[in-house]
Amino acid sequence: MENEKPQAVPGGGGCLGGVVRVPVKVVAVLVVLPVRVVWDLVAACARGLGRHVLAPLGNGLGWGLVRLWRYVLKPLVLVVFYWPWVGMWRYLVAPVGSAVYRYLLRPLGMGVAWVVLAVGRYVLAPLAAGLGWVVRDLVAPPLAWVYRRVLTPLGHGVRWLVRGACLLVFVWPWVGLWRYVLAPVGRGVAWVVVHGVVPPLVFLVREVLAPAWHLAGRITRALGRGLRWLWRGCVARPLAWVHRQVATPVGHALREVWRTSRAAVREARAEVRRALFGSPAGEPARSRARTLGSTTAADAAPAAEISPPRRRG
Repeated sequence: MENEKPQAVPGGGGCLGGVVRVPVKVVAVLVVLPVRVVWDLVAACARGLGRHVLAPLGNGLGWGLVRLWRYVLKPLVLVVFYWPWVGMWRYLVAPVGSAVYRYLLRPLGMGVAWVVLAVGRYVLAPLAAGLGWVVRDLVAPPLAWVYRRVLTPLGHGVRWLVRGACLLVFVWPWVGLWRYVLAPVGRGVAWVVVHGVVPPLVFLVREVLAPAWHLAGRITRALGRGLRWLWRGCVARPLAWVHRQVATPVGHALREVWRTSRAAVREARAEVRRALFGSPAGEPARSRARTLGSTTAADAAPAAEISPPRRRG
């Protein structure tokens, strides 16, 4: 990728292209390159922070929130917001509502329904029959004649006038404006854009922005390799040497000292108990203490501690 040579553009820019490339490369080094370097550094820091800090912290915090919800917040919510309302609904609202519905609302609704049915059957039905006869035989024939002989022709004339007015005001002017003004202007603008704007933009992208971006990428990769070499030489390798040559031997020594000290304390405690309470029957006379120079294996089980005898009665 780094040894690629930029391909020659068909019908190259000639002297004009060479004159444009030099200041563009200078601007790329001074403007585009710092932005690219800062972006790469921010991305690397964000990946390291998310991998080594935020992920462990998020796992611990998620487990703590789950335990808090399960053993504190959920019982508290149930005690404060759920059980009181459930008890109120089950032992107060539901029985009272059922009694009100059964002994008050249902009989009242049945009485109202009976009254409405009676009024509809014996009052409204005869009245509606009489009104229907009046409308059918006295009102409908004159209204039908007026609708057929007067309103229908008048509606057709009004519709013709409104349609002509709408075409004259809202359609024909806009059709003429589109056909004789906007369409020719749009075709002219499209021709200017296609033949006067697109070629310079293509030349700018191909001859200026693409080489500048590739140059910035190469410089950024070189800086990244240099920073990685500095990190390995100045930080990683010294830390590895310190861990291998200093921390590991010191840790082994501290572990041996801790094991020896613990064995000595256990043996001293056993000696004190034997001095105070005596040796139990069957214990060998030789000492089981492990000194610093003992050849006993490191993983051998320690001697069982002697518990004091229980007193009877």
